[in-house]
Amino acid sequence: MKKVVSFLLLTVGLLHASLSTIEEPHYNDETKVLETLDIDASFLYDPIFRQLKNDMNSRKRNHFLQMLKRGRIYIPTLQKMIDESGIPQVFLYMAMAESHFDAHALSRAKAAGLWQFIPQTAKLYGLKIDRYIDERRDPVRSTEAAIRYLKDLHNRFGKWYLAAFAYNCGEGRVLRAIKKAGSDDLHVLMDEKRRYLPRESRNYLRKIVSLALVANNAELCFTEAELNLFKYKDGDRLVRVKVSGGETLEHIASQIGMRSADLKTLNPQFNYGFTPPVEGACINIPHNRLAAFKKAYRPGKQKNMFLVHTVKKGENLSKIAHRYGISYRMILSFNHMKNSIIRPRQELIIPIPRGSLHHYRVKKGDSIYKIAKRFGVEVATIKARNDLKDNIIHIGDKLVIPN
Repeated sequence: MKKVVSFLLLTVGLLHASLSTIEEPHYNDETKVLETLDIDASFLYDPIFRQLKNDMNSRKRNHFLQMLKRGRIYIPTLQKMIDESGIPQVFLYMAMAESHFDAHALSRAKAAGLWQFIPQTAKLYGLKIDRYIDERRDPVRSTEAAIRYLKDLHNRFGKWYLAAFAYNCGEGRVLRAIKKAGSDDLHVLMDEKRRYLPRESRNYLRKIVSLALVANNAELCFTEAELNLFKYKDGDRLVRVKVSGGETLEHIASQIGMRSADLKTLNPQFNYGFTPPVEGACINIPHNRLAAFKKAYRPGKQKNMFLVHTVKKGENLSKIAHRYGISYRMILSFNHMKNSIIRPRQELIIPIPRGSLHHYRVKKGDSIYKIAKRFGVEVATIKARNDLKDNIIHIGDKLVIPN
């Protein structure tokens, strides 16, 4: 009888072992991914993480593919930049977790872009946010900033998983969690009962790792046709080129043989479909269009340049048109206006002949007389073009200077 019982127990044990291996992680491959984040292999047996990973392989499989399709135009560039920077490749899936690869993503906390930078952090890492441009939405510039930020966080905390936590919930929150826990060990900080870190942050790390591991084992999870989403050519990555300020993306696209809609998709940082009206601006183009750009593009070739004017109280179209030296009918036509009625704070796109005027921001020590002398124009002309009732100007004022 004992032999029969022993045999039955052995059989049940082997059956249980064979069934459990269906859900067991691919230990050797997956631990290598974890090691890049300073995470040990035991994390693979975290029940919440395993459920997330299984969902990505099954219930949320189509959602994973949708995110991958959306990010396809950016992923080759992000991959190359991350690889060259020396930070773990897993952080590509941080962008996926943050924004679902939607460059226009905007959170309730006003975090924007692929990497979901809040304005304060964005400016700290050199991303420009103004009327014309929001570089948090620029796939290249925002990735440069995210890489620098993650490196700074790693220098401060010493472990990549702590850098990921700090990116999500802030450095102060992570420092308080470590102090309260008396440890920076991952399993301690991830304790579901103690809750040293917010639930969102605990699941944030799980989500990044699960996305990375699903991609790492793509051949086991997706069909042959779907696997094409994981294949990229060198020509797919983006390069940055300099173009004229105040130039429409539509015009640039026509010069290099691209659809304007495609060029706009690669440059979601521009608020109005044209580059900021400065001396020069940078845009993203596919590497496989670089030769065409060098051959065909000529700066300043577009006759007009474009800028935005915000209507002030008491202004009318004639006054605005005079300021920029154009016909008010041109403003009507370009802004698709049915009549000349305008309201304060309304934004108008102004097309002006390229080179017909400069924008000048008043600096310390400036006077209207010095500025007029510098540009070789009359004081009265500057006052008329800027609707100034007297000669008083202030540091930071932006003046239109006729050429």
